[in-house]
Amino acid sequence: MRIGECCSKKVSGNLDEGGKKLKFHVVDILRNQFKVEDLCNYLGVSQSGYYKFKKCIKENKDSKLKELILRLYEESDKQWGYRNIHMELVEEYHMKINHKRVYRLCRELGIQSIIRRKRKYPNYNQYRLKEPETVAPNLLNRDFTVDKPNQKWVTDITTFQVGEEKVHLSAILDLFNNEIIAYEMSKSTETLFVVKTVYQAIQKEKDVQNVILHSDRGTQYTSKLYQDTLEAYEIKSSMSRPGNPYDNACIESFFSHLKTEAFYPYSVQNVEDLEVIIHKYIFKYNHKRRQRRLNRLSPVSFKQQQLAS
Repeated sequence: MRIGECCSKKVSGNLDEGGKKLKFHVVDILRNQFKVEDLCNYLGVSQSGYYKFKKCIKENKDSKLKELILRLYEESDKQWGYRNIHMELVEEYHMKINHKRVYRLCRELGIQSIIRRKRKYPNYNQYRLKEPETVAPNLLNRDFTVDKPNQKWVTDITTFQVGEEKVHLSAILDLFNNEIIAYEMSKSTETLFVVKTVYQAIQKEKDVQNVILHSDRGTQYTSKLYQDTLEAYEIKSSMSRPGNPYDNACIESFFSHLKTEAFYPYSVQNVEDLEVIIHKYIFKYNHKRRQRRLNRLSPVSFKQQQLAS
């Protein structure tokens, strides 16, 4: 088919009345069938003009997309990088967009995820540790695979320095959907602090019989009060091997993200501000943060989907 016939099929009426813009649109539509040079010669427009037109269209599209990317970035409290933004565009806005384009636009906007600090673990073999009251076997044994809720939980404590004060966060994560199902904050690291976290998880999940609850060998977890609490609700205690933080890598990873994204970049002035930050972060993490392992759903959405199927 000739160029003239194709042009008449694509546009009814006089092409000249539509001006250069319409002609450039026709070139763009037919560029896979004919050479751009031949199309431009036939329509009486320049190739350089066509490519300027293409660049302008691309810039307009990028401009609108940049506005959306910036809005998502602001809504995430400036915590998302291009991967999370790309997942949100694809899943929430149903956009067919390459992650490389999102990466390029994020770079142009100066958006980048915060690089997490590499944690240095102490050499525990240098220290003579006090013999714990109760040591549970390593039932988890780095097997983080789960096929339903309330099979395997992991727990730990992390500490925040706010001025002269230290605030401790105890959290329990369900390995089924990476959801933080319970957490407590305290200025003290006494055993009751972690027991309250366990009670909170029990009240939320109800069906906890035979759940494996994995922790390290901290004194709170080896204490009689903690172990008696688990036994009363038929929860199985599991503990990491001495000096093996990777046995509890999932909760360690969550704490790392929390501090890197919501604590380190900001000047937290007081404990009350920290509590607000942590509450807000955990809510967004559970309800908004999409994860590739969870079919690009948030922890709560993934659990709802799986229970409904």
